[in-house]
Amino acid sequence: MYIARHAESAVWQLSKMFGAVLVAGPRQVGKTTMLKEVTKDICLNYVTMDDLIVRAGAREESVTFFKDNPPPVFVDEIQKAPELLEQIKIIIDRDHKKGQFFLCGSQQFRMMKDVSESLAGRIGLLTLLGFSLRETRGVSFDRPFLPVNSYFAERKKHLAPISYGEVWETIHRGSMPELCENPDFDWQMFYSAYVRTYIERDVRELSEIGNTVKFVRFMTAAAASTGQLLNLASLARDVGISQPTAERWMSILTASNIVYLLPPYSNNIIRRAVKTPKLYFLDTGLAAYLTRWNTVDVLKHGAMAGAFFESFVISEIIKSYYNKGILEPPLYFYRDKDMNEIDLLIEEGGVLYPLEVKKHADPRKKDTAAFSVLDKIPGMKRGEGGVICLYDDLVTLSGSDRVIPVSYL
Repeated sequence: MYIARHAESAVWQLSKMFGAVLVAGPRQVGKTTMLKEVTKDICLNYVTMDDLIVRAGAREESVTFFKDNPPPVFVDEIQKAPELLEQIKIIIDRDHKKGQFFLCGSQQFRMMKDVSESLAGRIGLLTLLGFSLRETRGVSFDRPFLPVNSYFAERKKHLAPISYGEVWETIHRGSMPELCENPDFDWQMFYSAYVRTYIERDVRELSEIGNTVKFVRFMTAAAASTGQLLNLASLARDVGISQPTAERWMSILTASNIVYLLPPYSNNIIRRAVKTPKLYFLDTGLAAYLTRWNTVDVLKHGAMAGAFFESFVISEIIKSYYNKGILEPPLYFYRDKDMNEIDLLIEEGGVLYPLEVKKHADPRKKDTAAFSVLDKIPGMKRGEGGVICLYDDLVTLSGSDRVIPVSYL
């Protein structure tokens, strides 16, 4: 059974604005399934570059390819035939029609360079991740998360309560559609195959990585660092590679949407803020597999429980922005040399909304103590904030700060 994706409306919007739409994202998050569903009523041709014969024809006869497959057309794994991008540009410039090409692919790190060079101004871009909590629980509400009164009032109308146990089951199992739709699928076998496929098809093919064993060790070391400041020197040392290699491998993980680097909030006035991003695995199931937290109970009682819960919350908030077509969510964290730290800042209209993420269910006023540092930033207004946690109800903590249950994400 098809589970509706919140990004569908963004795809339609983009198709009315641009000649081509590209949906990029990690492997197996449902890009092809969603685009087939979205375009099923407009008589599209569908071609995939996974077919070796079709791919050879696209690369060798790109000029005639779209005569055999006229638009509107859906081209899957477009990065495997970058020669088509120039032809797409020519057709869009000639016909001036919107929504003629629907493209998707998982190897974003190479594909995006080709797209930016060939189709600048002609293509709408969207990033799709795994299922969000809203999607798996049938919630139609699709507004990007923002801790303000209007958001909570509207969100409350669409609540789907989730128990403590269900939260940890979701964190451990991850957000891959196949695992969510098939509860009998073996978690360990799935992610074992996923890592192998990701390296063989996405990493090895395009990045000339000779030592795949070390790359898996690098992924594992990165997963063990989820929720922490990025420390490339430490990752390089742990794996036994040079720091430039660690930088290159991290760029692969981030550009293929396995890892998200949350930037620190800083401006010219804040002299003492750290400049290093925080690392988050976007699929907590994959991170749990790599770091060998093999059961839900072991994970939720383990030393990394807080980091995994924080990664899950950050990922859910990122999805709420990506699914509305926002490629660069206005999300940051704050940490300064005086050890003041705020897990997440959302910047909207010159206002900073501070948030803490805590895995416990008994938030206290002290959890928001660091929010006051924002009052010292000239020209910046502090908005409502709160503590996102496992408490059951949305309640005021102090002033304009709330206790925010996971079900309100």
